[in-house]
Amino acid sequence: MFSHLIRSARGRRNLAAVVCGALAAGGLAAAGVSSTLAPGAANASSHREAPLISGQPQYDTTDVYAFVSPDRPDTTTIVANWLPFEEPAGGPNFYRFANDARYDVHIDSDGDAQGDLLYRWTFHDQVRNGDTFLFNTGPVTSLDDPDLNITQTYDLEMVRLRDQHVISTTKIANDVPVAPSNVGKASMPDYAKLRKEAVRELKDGTTVFAGQADDPFFLDLRVFDLLYGGDLSEVGRDTLKGYNVNSIALQVPSEHIRQSEGQPVVGIWTTTHRKSASGDWTQVSRLGMPLVNEVVIPLKDKDRFNASSPWNDADFLESVTNPELPKLIEGIYKIEAPEEPRDDLVSVFLTGVKDLNQPPNVRPAEALRLNTAVPPTGAPKRLGVLDGDNAGFPNGRRLTDDVLDIALQVVQGELVGKKNDLGDAVDKNDVEFEKSFPYVALPASGSNGPLAEAGGTRSGLDGGAELTSGSAVDDRTVLAVSAGAAGAGVVLVGLGLAWWRMRRRGRWS
Repeated sequence: MFSHLIRSARGRRNLAAVVCGALAAGGLAAAGVSSTLAPGAANASSHREAPLISGQPQYDTTDVYAFVSPDRPDTTTIVANWLPFEEPAGGPNFYRFANDARYDVHIDSDGDAQGDLLYRWTFHDQVRNGDTFLFNTGPVTSLDDPDLNITQTYDLEMVRLRDQHVISTTKIANDVPVAPSNVGKASMPDYAKLRKEAVRELKDGTTVFAGQADDPFFLDLRVFDLLYGGDLSEVGRDTLKGYNVNSIALQVPSEHIRQSEGQPVVGIWTTTHRKSASGDWTQVSRLGMPLVNEVVIPLKDKDRFNASSPWNDADFLESVTNPELPKLIEGIYKIEAPEEPRDDLVSVFLTGVKDLNQPPNVRPAEALRLNTAVPPTGAPKRLGVLDGDNAGFPNGRRLTDDVLDIALQVVQGELVGKKNDLGDAVDKNDVEFEKSFPYVALPASGSNGPLAEAGGTRSGLDGGAELTSGSAVDDRTVLAVSAGAAGAGVVLVGLGLAWWRMRRRGRWS
């Protein structure tokens, strides 16, 4: 039925780094980025995708996933992530959702690019002891453990809309605890237990979760070292490995969000609104399909796109039908760009694919479109629909879908007969996903990282005593070492001052 999208599975791609190399060229040329940027300042899916939101990580949506739940096929799971590039050991102020934000998931059940249903999370902080700098004051064994000094809870509202006017608002969850940042093994000896406590089943059959998780997006981002070392030698490493995000997950009976059994396709996107000092709410982030604002929307329009609504996406249509990225790939790697206008990209990114996830009378808009009637498969293929797996991207988005490879192969003409194997040689996440809700992997621990060798040197000075693991050191030795260091510092400062004075006398005499 969908033979025009299907191709056989392929082996290791010959042009492993073309994808991110082209992305790098586009991003660097557009934004004037230095090749010395650290990974935390890079882009991935919609991590730091626009100038304004890059300075507001608590409000920055990184990715949206939507799929028919593999273990509960009568339900749909939606996962949305915020706050990119969380360093696990980034204390003492670990990672929380913003209190002055509305985190919204929009559902369009009839394809008109307007939300018919909206789920809204608002978060609240609680601090037990303001006289300490610690996030936790001892080992945390439960979400209500008094040693967890800083906690968050959230309220969840379900808002029904018609023509963007509120018909009803129902609070479906109140004061639900958030799974905290994974501080480390000493602080949280059984983090999986804390995760489990943060999963809550609601009366209407909905299951919810909010908390920290491993960043599920996988790709190689080492594009800033002269495009993978200047010779494509630096490829195949998941550079988001070890970073966390803050996740919101929702599992809801599919019949609650789709129009009917006869019209099972839903459009899904997220927005983040921030409250101003005057009490007004301003939309600062928006995300549905991955990579659109990243590599399709030009720099001059990125902030406007984040503040816009799907029903106005005709304003950005030219960026889809006449995309920049294929031209960059052609210029760098001499792979011919497909002819324009790119109606094939309109079907993938704006309308959904006919006979798969395109609703009748669809209005083109950037949303993640999911056909909730397509059952999950027991053996998901990472290239999704391109490889004959119609339960995968661009029919929704599963955690295991290799979105970067899929998107770049499509952008370079896979659907119009230009077969290619573009990719970044990163085919799966660095850690396994969970088998049940919320499916995202547990967050990396603040304890992760290399440790000092047993008995190795912790600190020392040439000619002085060393502080070593497991050894007792006389206090006088420590004082002597410190005094020696201080004396050396004084001598160096004195020599520096003498040199500076001599220079001044020579200049002004």
